[in-house]
Amino acid sequence: MTRALAPYASDPARSRGRQHARAGDGTRGPRDEFQRDRDRIIHSIAFRRLRHKTQVFVAPDGDHFRVRLTHSLEVAQIGRTIARALGLNEDLTEALCLAHDIGHPPFGHAGEEALGEATAGAGGFDHNAHTLRQLAVLESPYHDHPGLNLTWETLEGLAKHNGPVRAPTWALAEIDAAFPLELSGHASLEAQVAALADDIAYDNHDIDDGIRAGLISFEDVLGEALPAATWDAVRARYPDAPAGELQGEFVREQIGRMVNDLIAETRARLAEAKPADADAVRAAGRPLVGFSPAMAEAERGLKRFMYARLYHHPRQLEIAEGARGVIERLAAAYRADPSLLPEDWLARLPEHDPQRTRHIGDFIAGMTDRYALARHRALIGPVDLPDGF
Repeated sequence: MTRALAPYASDPARSRGRQHARAGDGTRGPRDEFQRDRDRIIHSIAFRRLRHKTQVFVAPDGDHFRVRLTHSLEVAQIGRTIARALGLNEDLTEALCLAHDIGHPPFGHAGEEALGEATAGAGGFDHNAHTLRQLAVLESPYHDHPGLNLTWETLEGLAKHNGPVRAPTWALAEIDAAFPLELSGHASLEAQVAALADDIAYDNHDIDDGIRAGLISFEDVLGEALPAATWDAVRARYPDAPAGELQGEFVREQIGRMVNDLIAETRARLAEAKPADADAVRAAGRPLVGFSPAMAEAERGLKRFMYARLYHHPRQLEIAEGARGVIERLAAAYRADPSLLPEDWLARLPEHDPQRTRHIGDFIAGMTDRYALARHRALIGPVDLPDGF
């Protein structure tokens, strides 16, 4: 059954279209424009590579730790739930959630920092801009145009899901020049939902993985206001259950609290702003999707804890430093001897900078963690990384 959209939702029948006109798409199943975008993302090589890219832990030994792919699926589940409750377009929301991390290089933020330094003279590297570059330029399964040729709304949402972009990096600026995305304004409600679904997912699932890895304890987490309140509610519901059996209940309860708060606060903002359509959302001058002030402050406190105790844990920093070295040495090797590139990448190597360095950066950014490690071993030598988790 087709669900009725709220007037301020993104309507696929009113899409601003695609950069490249293409005939014959109507023969490929009864899907609307945003459903096609979601499916193109799911079927892309870049999406498949996310299963071997770092979320929090580099090359984890355990099968149960999250990677970029599983994280993206979890974000999509949360995003769809919120979109449905608010009467938004679930397919566009899902497409944005599934694609939001496609631009990450190997080894997460450590890899991004190293690649940014290696390409600094050519404009640097930004994973969000590279998401759009990957989808709009590099991934080219079609004969008659580059990229996946996604709708304006999907590209706009990926570009601006964290808010207006007033100083785009070179990669995003090139895409915007070819297909203007109105970067200085806010994005659709679906994009705003995708951004906060990402926060909700990693705020809670990184706790789960951090405890599993032994880098933080459950008792440490309960020192923060939001987890403490969540735990009190779980214990009240299961007063006789052993505490060790309730971690899953805790994570589910906290996700639910954050989702319900976001829905209630967003409904209040929409009732106040009264946007007539999706363009009125963009013209509102402020985000219309968000947490209540109390939840926003509690969520910021949780993030501060996670950065201090997990993301910047000495063990994490040690592994991140080793991963940085892998990217640095690979970039230097390919720069010094481009013949080391695969034949298809070498054939398309630009003659001059900055395009030449950016091309090498594109190749490295597309690597999975394990492919980067394999290339390092083959071209440079053994990799001295601490054991994973």
